[in-house]
Amino acid sequence: MHFLFGMFVGMKGLRMIMWTILLVLAILHRASSHGIQPLSRIAIHKATLALDNLAYVKASPTVLGLNGQNTEWVTVEYSSPNPSMDDWIGVFSPANFSASTCPAENPRVYPPLLCSAPIKFRYANYTSPDYKVNGKGSLKLQLINQRSDFSFALFSNGFLNPKLVAVSNTVSFANPNAPVYPRLAQGKQWDEMTVTWTSGYGIDEAEPFVQWGPKGGHQQHSPAVTLTFERSSVCGAPARTVGWRDPGYIHTIFLKELWPNRVYTYKLGHRLSNSTYVWSKEYQFRASPFPGQNSLQRVVIFGDMGKDEADGSNEYNNFQRGSLNTTKQLIKDLKNIDIVFHIGDIFYANGYISQWDQFTAQIEPIASAVPYMLASGNHKRDWPGTGSFYENNDSGGECGVLAETMFFVPAENRAKYWYSTDYGMFRFCIADSEHDWREGTEQYKFIEHCLASVDRQKQPWLVFLAHRVLGYSSDLSYAVEGSFGEPMAKENLQKLWQKYKVDIAIYGHAHNYERTCPIYENQCTDNEKRYYKGTLKGTIHVVAGGAGASLSPFTTLKTKWSLFRDYDYGFVKLTAFDHSNLLFEYKKSSDGKVYDSFRISRDYRDILACTVDSCPPTTLAS
Repeated sequence: MHFLFGMFVGMKGLRMIMWTILLVLAILHRASSHGIQPLSRIAIHKATLALDNLAYVKASPTVLGLNGQNTEWVTVEYSSPNPSMDDWIGVFSPANFSASTCPAENPRVYPPLLCSAPIKFRYANYTSPDYKVNGKGSLKLQLINQRSDFSFALFSNGFLNPKLVAVSNTVSFANPNAPVYPRLAQGKQWDEMTVTWTSGYGIDEAEPFVQWGPKGGHQQHSPAVTLTFERSSVCGAPARTVGWRDPGYIHTIFLKELWPNRVYTYKLGHRLSNSTYVWSKEYQFRASPFPGQNSLQRVVIFGDMGKDEADGSNEYNNFQRGSLNTTKQLIKDLKNIDIVFHIGDIFYANGYISQWDQFTAQIEPIASAVPYMLASGNHKRDWPGTGSFYENNDSGGECGVLAETMFFVPAENRAKYWYSTDYGMFRFCIADSEHDWREGTEQYKFIEHCLASVDRQKQPWLVFLAHRVLGYSSDLSYAVEGSFGEPMAKENLQKLWQKYKVDIAIYGHAHNYERTCPIYENQCTDNEKRYYKGTLKGTIHVVAGGAGASLSPFTTLKTKWSLFRDYDYGFVKLTAFDHSNLLFEYKKSSDGKVYDSFRISRDYRDILACTVDSCPPTTLAS
């Protein structure tokens, strides 16, 4: 008896040990799947001078953008008399990256010799395999217009204790202050479009405006508002220290009283104090349909795309080519996309502010042509003591300041990043998963109002979006916690989804793709998998967090509600053909082909029909 009892305790203890190991592995993988910001690998604050007269770095051409380009390739040639395998080239902007004015985070700590992280880097032997032998090498690097000049530095001794060996000549764009990287967003009214862009012109230097109007019609000038932020605006390191870089000026204009579906052209402009003008190239967009408009409407949704470099530098956690492939597929199919929702962790600057320019440049062909709507994510918002629901360091000290300034969303208060937006037959309710969403909170009341206030006769397609998985996910990290989603989320929100008959809920955060059956309280409400006719009876939950960030695995546990899983990069697309027919597609970023899909076909009476917990428990008839 004692032997059997001891064996039982031993087996129980072994199971506990195995479960603990699984939990630790899941946590470690969640950390690795979000990765380490590559710039944080460089201990630039420990850099020392080791200048060598026999070493050199040369960059050409020295002037970029002579024909108005905002992206150019530069050839960097370098030589060292003492080459080694851990030598590397850093790209710095501004070109003078001395730390003479670098403030210390702690007044007892003296500023380092260098306190400005490079904006990108590459090993010296990356394209020069004989560098270790002959000490000579070259790189082709892509630069974007970032409001300042550039220099290239050769370092020895690796990343942890780098030694500065040589610095190049400076390279600059012909007009580093030029208006760049426009990004569209829906305004607070359906007939309003906002245009946000970045420049080096403050309002005391130039007046920002947009020249716009119907394509081929009268063009008008409308003034823009201008924002920026200081080092003291962000919350901690590295955003306040080695990751700090002057963000320039962010301008936003509100184009109002637009005709639905009409094509408009626009140009970014700045009127200088001497009455001359600086212009961007001309862009165009199609105005949004009015709420309830019966027309073809196509929506792309994804999370966690990240950014990447076309020249292979700064490769963040092996993102290449996931992020670039997603971007390229969207550009390729842009004529068939009307609006984009990037639901959190838009990319992973993690406090290295120069990377925001890199990202806005990467998505410019998309964001300048269709509304590019964001949701808040942990890598843009979370920081201890700043009101975020999750007390972690994921934002690298940004604490939401960058996302709230660089992109417009039609929220009542951009520090509270939840909002609703209407697009024709769609109503989107976008939650901020980084603020408290539990029952009784301000955000919970917003979510209920957003879901309750839509006229489903005019806007039958009701979609809930959030970054973290507030619904269902088989991601390993969630499975070992036993929650299969954010703890407490389903318990607080599923009554709302069911009561107001949310069709689809889509999330990021887990770096994979998964689709559930229509579900309520962990039970499938429909056994169909591809074609839903009539009343849906539950909400279909989708994880679309595989747009570019390194992938995260699924649990091996099988759940009845998980219909389709894919450990690959991709994004989802919703197509509303009319008030009764919706197509859902999951496409892979590698080839743009459809790998999962379903249809919903129903009438308005099907939306009105009562299902479990969607109508009052009693009626006069009963």
